[in-house]
Amino acid sequence: MVSNVENIYTQLSELLDEFQSLARLKKGDMVVIGCSTSEVIGEIIGTSSSQETAEQIIKALLEKSRQYQWALAIQCCEHLNRALVIEKETLEQYILEEVTVIPHPKAGGALSAEAMKKFREPVVVENIGAKAKGGIDIGNTLIGMHLKHVAVPLRFKTKYIGKAFVTGARTRPKLIGGERAKYE
Repeated sequence: MVSNVENIYTQLSELLDEFQSLARLKKGDMVVIGCSTSEVIGEIIGTSSSQETAEQIIKALLEKSRQYQWALAIQCCEHLNRALVIEKETLEQYILEEVTVIPHPKAGGALSAEAMKKFREPVVVENIGAKAKGGIDIGNTLIGMHLKHVAVPLRFKTKYIGKAFVTGARTRPKLIGGERAKYE
């Protein structure tokens, strides 16, 4: 188990700065975050939700999403079919449909439950229609279904948050037209 939970905040804050540097996201771009707090503390995904860990993670996510002006989407676990917690203004901006459910640590996960507490006007949507322009997956939670086509893997210097392996992606428009097309 990770002994210093505050270290999670520092690790993630640094990773989010690196993510922005690599992904080059713009104001209003949607960023999806999948996270297993169980994995972060060194346990098997879905077995040991940690509210204390979720508090540190959401703190870093909210600070950096406000700094970079991302539309943050927190993925729930598979028990809620990977639904997402977003701000109501994101729902309206992206013309999404709200669903009725309240994520909690045993169905949704600790991070989505914490997002429901800490977002200004949280709502849950079943999906975002693959509209995220980037994302970070902490603990192999499988966020790919929420990313726009075409996902480009990002190579982070930071490979772990706590004990959880971290992967990330940004997206780019599809390249079409064949050998005669120009892309620049």
